[in-house]
Amino acid sequence: MIEYSLDSTNSILHVRLQGSLEKADFEQLAAAVDPHITQTGGLAGLVIKAPAFPGWENLGALAAHVRFVREHHRQIRRIAVSTDSALGKVAEQLASHFVAAEIRRFPAVDLEAARQWAMGGA
Repeated sequence: MIEYSLDSTNSILHVRLQGSLEKADFEQLAAAVDPHITQTGGLAGLVIKAPAFPGWENLGALAAHVRFVREHHRQIRRIAVSTDSALGKVAEQLASHFVAAEIRRFPAVDLEAARQWAMGGA
């Protein structure tokens, strides 16, 4: 399950992973963010809070995740991942080969630093 909020003033999408990711999560994310992207041309950043990676509910959820990334990664300038999970470093390095956005990992306690960086800070 994904909880999300769109800070349209700063053009930042905040995502919190809680439990297995579902196909509907990505459909809801797209419905929430696509009008903003159409209006503004993209997102300044995406902040993902993931204490641990919860996995996907099923193959349909995995396919929806891949489709969401494929359709949106060019419209996001920066992706900040706030996690203490060992998978965070692997995901950061792997995703950098497939995603146009700049990606940076932050410790879970540095969520505000992640947010500031996603908005274009140093």
